[in-house]
Amino acid sequence: MEDYLKHAIELVKAQASVRVMSEEEMADMIASLAAKLKKLDTFEESEECCSCTAEAPVTDAKRSIKEKSIVCLECGKTFKVITKKHLILHGLDAVSYRAKWGLKKGTPLTCKELQRARRQKMKDMKLWEKRAMAREAAK
Repeated sequence: MEDYLKHAIELVKAQASVRVMSEEEMADMIASLAAKLKKLDTFEESEECCSCTAEAPVTDAKRSIKEKSIVCLECGKTFKVITKKHLILHGLDAVSYRAKWGLKKGTPLTCKELQRARRQKMKDMKLWEKRAMAREAAK
């Protein structure tokens, strides 16, 4: 029997000791817990592979931000956005990532295409006009 299944059974036993559960409910819970534990274990393994940091940058920091992708300078993977969750795998946050790789303080960690789309959306929304109108209405 796999370790995932053993752990799932132990968890369901503990749950069954504090509340009444049907056989079907226990079986479903064991199956879903075993699957989730297996998924978590494979996630931790991939996290370990990803957490190894490269001493030299994969590419030039300024060239890492491309039209349709951005390359993580820590692991070399490509994304549309380098998320906070991904940076945590490397033990960094956005500010320390930019500082480590020599990017300017306000540089977005997104591809150029997405930067343009967001900028256009903000222009279309014209929030500054709505705020000005709200301020005048409040007076």
